[in-house]
Amino acid sequence: MGPGVAVSRVLGGRVMPPSPFHPTSFRLDVDEFDERASLVVVGNGMAGARFVEEVLERGGGEQFRITVLGEEPHGNYNRIMLSPVLAGESHEDDIVLNSHDWYADNGVTLRAGVRVERIDTAAKVVHAADGSVTAYDHLVLATGSYSFIPPMTGVRAADGELLPGVYGFRTIDETRAMLDAVGRCEKAVVMGGGLLGLEAARALQGHGLQVDLVHAMPHLMNVQLDAEAGAILKKSVESLGITVHLDVFATEVFGTGHVEGVGLADGRRIDADLLVVAAGVRPSTDLGVRSGLEVERGIVVDDQLRTDDPDVYAIGECAQHRGEVYGLVAPAWEHAKVLADVLTGTDPDAEYHGSRTATKLKVAGVDVAVMGINTPERDDDEFLVISEPKRGVHLSVVIRDDTLVGATLLGDTRKVAFLTQAFDRGAPLPEERIRLLVDLSDGAEEVGVAEMPGDSQVCNCNGVTKGAICAVVADGCTALGGVMDRTRAGKGCGSCKSLVKQIVEWAADGDLTEDPSASWYVPGIPMAKPELIAAIREQDLRSVSAVFAALAPAGKEDAKSKMGLTSLLKMLWGVDFVPEKDGEFINDRVHANIQRDGTFSVVPQMKGGVTTPAQLRRIADVAEKYEVPMVKVTGGQRIDLLGVRKEDLPAMWSDLGMPSGYAYGKSMRTVKTCVGSDFCRFGLGDSTQLGIDLESRFQGIESPAKMKLAVVGCPRNCAEAYVKDVGVVAVGNGKWEVHVGGAAGATVRKGDLLATVDSPEAVVTLAGRFMQYYRENANWLERTYDFVPRIGLEKIKQVLLEDSEGLVAELDANMQRSVDAYTDPWGQDGGEPSTPGQFRPSLPLIPLPEVPVR
Repeated sequence: MGPGVAVSRVLGGRVMPPSPFHPTSFRLDVDEFDERASLVVVGNGMAGARFVEEVLERGGGEQFRITVLGEEPHGNYNRIMLSPVLAGESHEDDIVLNSHDWYADNGVTLRAGVRVERIDTAAKVVHAADGSVTAYDHLVLATGSYSFIPPMTGVRAADGELLPGVYGFRTIDETRAMLDAVGRCEKAVVMGGGLLGLEAARALQGHGLQVDLVHAMPHLMNVQLDAEAGAILKKSVESLGITVHLDVFATEVFGTGHVEGVGLADGRRIDADLLVVAAGVRPSTDLGVRSGLEVERGIVVDDQLRTDDPDVYAIGECAQHRGEVYGLVAPAWEHAKVLADVLTGTDPDAEYHGSRTATKLKVAGVDVAVMGINTPERDDDEFLVISEPKRGVHLSVVIRDDTLVGATLLGDTRKVAFLTQAFDRGAPLPEERIRLLVDLSDGAEEVGVAEMPGDSQVCNCNGVTKGAICAVVADGCTALGGVMDRTRAGKGCGSCKSLVKQIVEWAADGDLTEDPSASWYVPGIPMAKPELIAAIREQDLRSVSAVFAALAPAGKEDAKSKMGLTSLLKMLWGVDFVPEKDGEFINDRVHANIQRDGTFSVVPQMKGGVTTPAQLRRIADVAEKYEVPMVKVTGGQRIDLLGVRKEDLPAMWSDLGMPSGYAYGKSMRTVKTCVGSDFCRFGLGDSTQLGIDLESRFQGIESPAKMKLAVVGCPRNCAEAYVKDVGVVAVGNGKWEVHVGGAAGATVRKGDLLATVDSPEAVVTLAGRFMQYYRENANWLERTYDFVPRIGLEKIKQVLLEDSEGLVAELDANMQRSVDAYTDPWGQDGGEPSTPGQFRPSLPLIPLPEVPVR
């Protein structure tokens, strides 16, 4: 096709003349053989993707050829959950809502990484920055919002981009950049005391940074909270170690090649090497402006979300309806439903009349629920407040004409169900207003749950209503976990989990069933451990992918199951196991322990806590060579090299020339010892040598959870053997006690006495026998201190000491097979990465699904 050749357009089966408003030589994204109308969505955020879901639920896939154009090169993810990702509490894959496979499976064309530049409303085509042109019959704008960067001196570099070290907090890419930076930074300034700013401050403080929060208004979360509640929230935030500066503007950013500090309007300077700007968002309206649509604060729409062009609609944060622009996700869900009803013909007269916003969330670890107004506006408004600053609790309600018009719950959200119902539906209020905020055993909250209308939103993060939850229960799912999996309710910030549980209990008439998956060894394979082991052996499945192909529903792989399956297969097959790197957790992939700043710790093995001058000298040389920030003695009597860069790991192992100490895996970790009989005046047995023997035999043996051992030379317990997974105590006359199931971490439990044996060799045999029984029968991630009480000490004694089930010989043989399969992970690859990205210096470690950019 050459210049000057007119191009006709095929739209929904009809041929249109070429437009006079654009060049006649271009690529036109349209299928002339598809007679469905073309529905194009600009924006693949939470509003745009939710609208597509609503259309598909109404059978719109038969009516429309759906194309989604998203500026970010990812599938759709839950933007609300970026804070937990930044904090390290969630991985990126946990917040994906619709992967690129979802679009393909539902017949939706997703063009990710494509920025739309303008709309030719006369020709009904969309022009993208890559030169492509997409025709539409109906166009939906869901462009969302962007981070507002106040006009501060020095905030931008000479090229107009943000100064290095300055970040917005709106996208996964910005979150990735901050995660990559935190390991190199010590001090951070966060601008903005709203929800995003508070969450960013808490996340950065959790990474070990000194954080100053600067807010231009007199109190925190001033849009949602009154001054008193804001003051209480400030105390809660400061208790985390975050410094809060209120009622002051940031006016200048210092630094040339990188941010070095922030200047405030009152003349103060705060030194920082990282600045996060969370000073609010602005609707993304540039596309509407360039395309000639009516734009004020947002893209102006009517009650059917239609712009001033009859075939162009706007939803979500970019839309302005009746003068309001909503910055919350719940109104976007409502937009999506109304517009899907209109366009699919499900309800052609459906209208959106605005949202009464009620939000329940968790801010910097504090539960907050806000609805309507937070202070009285008329003389006859009733205003009830309960404020307990010491407890961090502030509760208030505003009542007008016997109707709830506002409520604030800070630090205690137990009454949120009833208050939400009263706010949304005007439910009758108790004469004693105090009952709205305090449970006086009148059953108000239970009645509230029962009487909540079906369309009441329960989960703000994922837009799940009470009706959706009840529908899943009516479909036969009466397990809380199953309902949450199917609806996504409670899968966001988690603040609604208690309400979800109440609704499930009510819908099931109190007849909750145990989640079937609770008995599965891993979530992706519907089998308990004995059944799974039998199937693996029967079908000779020696790799994780083979297990999924043979045993998973529809052969579908599940990322959360891979690590548990890898451990199980290593135990079952030993040297015959077929390894796959994507079946390992990051620690196992790089044979080091990831720290919260993205660096790693390396722990060389010191069997029984014993080392030599040569080893110490080598460790010191390595620490200096690789500029290790911290060298620390561990609780397991070893030396920990902390702050190691991932790309330095292979060379460090080579220079150390020492085996791995297994401080990272779900495996046998270390054997702690006391001085023993050679030097101690009280020693009754050679605990040091026995500890070395135990660690030499069982080093690196995989297990359902980590195992820690200790051997002490007398009951004085200097090496804390009584609180280890396996603890051995010398009691005199050559005898040793073997204790199992102890713990001294978050759970404290004295181990149970399994047996008293008469030689070190018998200790090694019995310890191995117990560990193998635990490996074969424990649930994934079940520690011995849970396993032993669950099975019962008497049962374990009968199996291991009396051979009541005829398993002893098999247990010994299976353990020996694992011992024979041992290889030092630091040397198994010869120092070379087994995959190109194994030691690539990048964070975060789990990328979001991406699609090719066309």
